[in-house]
Amino acid sequence: MSELSRRLVHASGSIPVFAYLAGVLPWRWFQWLVVAGSGIVVALEALRLSGHVSWRIYDRLTREYEQNNPAGYALYVLSSAATAWLFAPEVAVPAILMLALADPFSGLLSSDGLGRKRGWVLLATFGVCVGIATATGVGPSAAVAGALAATLADGATPVVRGYVVDDNATIPLGAAAAMWLVGAVA
Repeated sequence: MSELSRRLVHASGSIPVFAYLAGVLPWRWFQWLVVAGSGIVVALEALRLSGHVSWRIYDRLTREYEQNNPAGYALYVLSSAATAWLFAPEVAVPAILMLALADPFSGLLSSDGLGRKRGWVLLATFGVCVGIATATGVGPSAAVAGALAATLADGATPVVRGYVVDDNATIPLGAAAAMWLVGAVA
């Protein structure tokens, strides 16, 4: 599967968020939808990691470091669910959209051979995140804080005890927490 296809799959996670924004999907339904999705991905990952299933799509969509660890798609759904339940829609929605749209945008812009994002890529990612936050009604200070948290999560690839902490887990939670904190202090 091409890198563009991987990024389009990533961006497809914005569909339920846009359904909420369009008034088609109430927030409570959105929350339960991501809980249901979480249950499905936990079951799929348990089957994949136990060796009970070996579908070609896993080979095409997972990265090398995900072969023996939870895959990015599972972290994406689980972190989106946690964000949707821990935070109000005013900060959860832009945070989840930062994951769904800014992260694949950043990936398409490329990275160096060491897996680190170049400065101009991070700057572009920051701009997209600020745009997402302001377009969804977040105030300027909170938008900048959320964008900064999302950009830092996107640019960092920490490894804890041999496990790569994927930005699919850290972008929405970090961005939502930063926006919430600025809102709480203001």
